[in-house]
Amino acid sequence: MLRRQGVRRFAAVLAALLTAASCATPAPAPPVIGASTPVPPATPVPPVAPGQSLDLSAMDRSVRPGDDFFLHANGGWYARAEIPADRHSWGVSPEVAQEIEQRNKGLLEEMARAGAPPGSPAQKVGDAYSTYLDEATIEAKGLAPLARQLASITAISDKRELAAFLGSELRADVDPLDLATFHTDHLFGLSVEQDLNDPGRYAAYLLQGGLGMPDRSYYVDDAAPMAALRAKYEQHLVRALHLAGIGGAEDRAAHAMALETKIARTHATRLESGDIGRANNPWGRADFASRAPGLDWKAFFTAAHLDRQPALIVWHPRAVAGIAALVASEPLDRWKDYLTARAVDRASFFLTRALADEHFAFYDTTLAGTPSPPPRWRRALDVVNQELGEALGQLYVTRFFPPESKAAVKEMVTHVVAAFSRRIDALQWMAPSTKAKAKQKLATLEVGVGYPDTWRDYGALSIVKGDALGNAERAEQFEYARRLDKLGRPVDRGEWCMLPQVVDAVNLPVRNAVEFPAGILGAPFFDPRATAAVNYGATGFTIGHEISHSFDNEGAKFDAQGRYANWWTPDDLAHFKASGAALAAQFSAYRPFPDEAVNGEQTLGENIADLAGIAAAYDAWQASLGGAAAPMQDGLTGDQQFFLSYAQSWRDKQRDEALRQDLATDGHAPPRYRVLTVRNIDAWYAAFGVKTGDAMFLPPEARVRVW
Repeated sequence: MLRRQGVRRFAAVLAALLTAASCATPAPAPPVIGASTPVPPATPVPPVAPGQSLDLSAMDRSVRPGDDFFLHANGGWYARAEIPADRHSWGVSPEVAQEIEQRNKGLLEEMARAGAPPGSPAQKVGDAYSTYLDEATIEAKGLAPLARQLASITAISDKRELAAFLGSELRADVDPLDLATFHTDHLFGLSVEQDLNDPGRYAAYLLQGGLGMPDRSYYVDDAAPMAALRAKYEQHLVRALHLAGIGGAEDRAAHAMALETKIARTHATRLESGDIGRANNPWGRADFASRAPGLDWKAFFTAAHLDRQPALIVWHPRAVAGIAALVASEPLDRWKDYLTARAVDRASFFLTRALADEHFAFYDTTLAGTPSPPPRWRRALDVVNQELGEALGQLYVTRFFPPESKAAVKEMVTHVVAAFSRRIDALQWMAPSTKAKAKQKLATLEVGVGYPDTWRDYGALSIVKGDALGNAERAEQFEYARRLDKLGRPVDRGEWCMLPQVVDAVNLPVRNAVEFPAGILGAPFFDPRATAAVNYGATGFTIGHEISHSFDNEGAKFDAQGRYANWWTPDDLAHFKASGAALAAQFSAYRPFPDEAVNGEQTLGENIADLAGIAAAYDAWQASLGGAAAPMQDGLTGDQQFFLSYAQSWRDKQRDEALRQDLATDGHAPPRYRVLTVRNIDAWYAAFGVKTGDAMFLPPEARVRVW
């Protein structure tokens, strides 16, 4: 995954309560909205001036390119930029996301007042939006919408009923985008995705969960900053329970925190979660009782509607066994205190202003450094994206993504794929048999551009005006049922798992598929009036990055059909791993803080994709010239435009708290260090005259070359 658009904000809060990214099938034709969902004529989008995609004012030419290429390309902007009070970071991607938010806000306001036919997608998105905006009604209801769930927790009388309750709470809040960084505060998470071992069928994946904070390290790390966050988290739980009118808030929060800490100690680390070999554990349903005793698995699976599923792939076996043991060993009342705290915390944004503000104060201010909450409309937009994302996406692309852009990007994809194929041919260290397998995988890559063809049918999802929390609960139940319905059906390798309006892109190794949503295919990333060098440096790189994920340290473990299988000769694999180790060491040397460095192993997959992606994009751009010289623009050669465009596509400024959280949990290096990967590309040295003595200079033999 490219991760251009951060999702920490409100969407991250909703991830455990609501649905994951939507999935459908890519297509070459523009979408058509049915008669029941009219879209008013488009308001013209302000034109982008030719060349505007390369921002010369953002540069700081006083910084030599070879000393810090990020600051050379972005230093002027970085010195002037101020992060908005309601954001944890700012940069080119948030700017694009903000524009998309404004466009979607206009669409939702139209749908909310349009009087759309009952049951139509337009009516549902309009009602979901206006319901969350109606703060007066939400405030008047107080805690009443949560009363049923709290009563269900109170009524649990024994461990069998506890197991059934936990099963009833299982949700499909795991999408296939990145299982390694999955986080849910439900006790377990479920994904339904192509089987690692049998590409012809879907499998159910069971993952660790149960934590309110982002990762196990927040509970077990002895460093003083983490200890301080633990104390603040427990205080947050106390305040949330008080605001919810829960008696004995101090004791209940302490019990919840103690149990969460025990759950965290069972969890796999971030690095362990990314090890697919460690995660590929098919368990028959009968295996759970012997491999993870302590939980009444029959009651759990029955309540979760998985009692007819013969087997599941257990991604985190140690955590599943450890959590099951805690179900047996911990007193029932402790579990009820924990479940109560999680229920209140999870629902806060759908309840009173006081609870929502308390939730924001901890998760966004304390953990991410964001001073002020976003405007209510933006939270409402996030709710719609979570509950009815494809319905809104269908409206968005009809209005804002012209067929010409789709066609131009598809042509660019063809060029980048061809360039990657030529790079495989040119690898001197790779055996012919491995090259043949790699090229087979490249030839069968499923590519989606812009939006899905078959849009999600939300007919079974009931959106009730005035029922904010109920809408959220019904949306997560709808998504859970939709995911379970895939089990036993043929696998659709062309299935989409991103919304069209997202500013990001993704590779799905288990399906050997890539997706490039419409949200990332506009200016400044892609501008038909910009030079080819600028477009290839940004969007061409994005395409190359996602293609390269099929061949990164984890993607390379899957064959052309998405089967988890080794297709490498021993010598080729050893060479590939050695190159990866060198790249990991390079990134581990970057220190955003004196006391904290980038984890080169944790970010290795993304760093390989960056390096291979920019190399393939550069080759594709060169090939597109047909032997002609690249045109100069603003005194810059074509090569300089290409690399500056790449660097400016990562223009970003983060709050320290958010950056520290990413260092602990994210598989991506911070953007400024992703820019520095150009030091491994020979053409960059020639383009900017980088030489021995420059801070970024690497001698040719020290430059990492993977693909």
